[in-house]
Amino acid sequence: MQSVQQKWLPDIGQSEGPVYLAICAALERDIEGGRLSAGDRLPPQRELAETLGIDPGTVTRAYAEARRQGLIDAEGRRGSFVRGRETSAVSAEIAPFDTGMNLPPIPARSTFAARFMATLQAVMTGPSAINRMQYQPAGGAPEDRHAGAEWLAASGMEANEDNVLVTSGAQTALHAIASSVLQPGDIVCTGPFVYPGWTAICRRANVTLLPLAADDQGIDPDAFARACASSQVRAIYIVPDNENPTTATLCPDRRERIVQIARRHDVLIIEDDSYSRLGEKGPAPLAALAPERTWHVCSLSKLISPSLRIAYLRAPRLRDALQLATDTYETTVMPPPLNLAVSTQWLRDGTWSRLIDEVRGECKARQAIVAQTLPAGSYRGAPAGYHLWVPLGEAVQSYELVSALRPLGVSVVSSEQFRVGPETSGRAVRLSIGGNLDRNQLARALGLLDAMLHHRAGRSSPLI
Repeated sequence: MQSVQQKWLPDIGQSEGPVYLAICAALERDIEGGRLSAGDRLPPQRELAETLGIDPGTVTRAYAEARRQGLIDAEGRRGSFVRGRETSAVSAEIAPFDTGMNLPPIPARSTFAARFMATLQAVMTGPSAINRMQYQPAGGAPEDRHAGAEWLAASGMEANEDNVLVTSGAQTALHAIASSVLQPGDIVCTGPFVYPGWTAICRRANVTLLPLAADDQGIDPDAFARACASSQVRAIYIVPDNENPTTATLCPDRRERIVQIARRHDVLIIEDDSYSRLGEKGPAPLAALAPERTWHVCSLSKLISPSLRIAYLRAPRLRDALQLATDTYETTVMPPPLNLAVSTQWLRDGTWSRLIDEVRGECKARQAIVAQTLPAGSYRGAPAGYHLWVPLGEAVQSYELVSALRPLGVSVVSSEQFRVGPETSGRAVRLSIGGNLDRNQLARALGLLDAMLHHRAGRSSPLI
């Protein structure tokens, strides 16, 4: 049953920017904070305008924006009502495929589905709908590249629509970089454990991966310097923040030293920056420190949802971007046009920031569950990350953990799937705490993991 909510008054006193957006933001805050509930009726637009002392058209625009974001429904003369959160829930009736991929968590109160549907409807009823249903320029239309460039530039790097491309995911971007700047026989430095998608690209390109010593702060710059002095290194591949799989984050000093060494030996930098924007304000990306030699890739799939298949690729120069556009066209022709239209709109109106805030909050909540369950020092994880790096003792085999945790919906991958070259360090597993797991499932799975790792008194598992 719908309740009557005639006395709601938005707090917009400290807000900056357009008033209609401030009203919409206050509405979202009050829904999230519990001041407004599903079915509550909002004040009539003219009445709210008189109370706030503003033009009625501003309130009309605010309510329209709230509808577009999936916050409220309009029911003609009956008025506007807070939308029930159940309309934006993601159905999990059918279990997802276990691909071993690292997936961002679905927040407990996710607005992604509602926002996507509302924005897609706006795109398809807008003036550019016909263009979005056609083939797009290689690397994205100018407006899409511009939106992505502004977003990347906010991290401190030099980015504009001339040197930024849009691709159908990070894998396409990395494939284009390898095709453009690497030749058979080239040597590319990495950490000892690497994202398997990059390994597969290099193997296909007949490129040699040279693993460098690393610790919980990432690649050791001294090891990089020694490699450059003894070999003809062409490039270095780095995940600078919350590395997949080890969760390592390069500190500012190591970033500076790696850049200095790369310049000294004329080594290219391939920066796969999938996770940094989930953390708080961190060190500058390598593309900001060495713009003349860094190819920067940022995937929205790792920040919000893999269903989007959108990534932004920043090249050092315009001529590099043109070559990359050709390579991306040869593999995937273009990123999915409708998804890209939604992403561009979200980057423009700030929806991306709100969605990232939702995922970040869910990651922190899940990391808190991890900290309450697993002993300190028994794993590594980023504060706003959704995977763990868990070292294994001699009594535990990775296949035991896979067999035990997979039925609970937890993805566990052995360190052997990430290792580059011969074994140089101990065994571990990457455990993903994202995806469609709810917090209760996660707590149960972590309890089982803790029992298997730390409370078996050396006995082997009965699992076969």
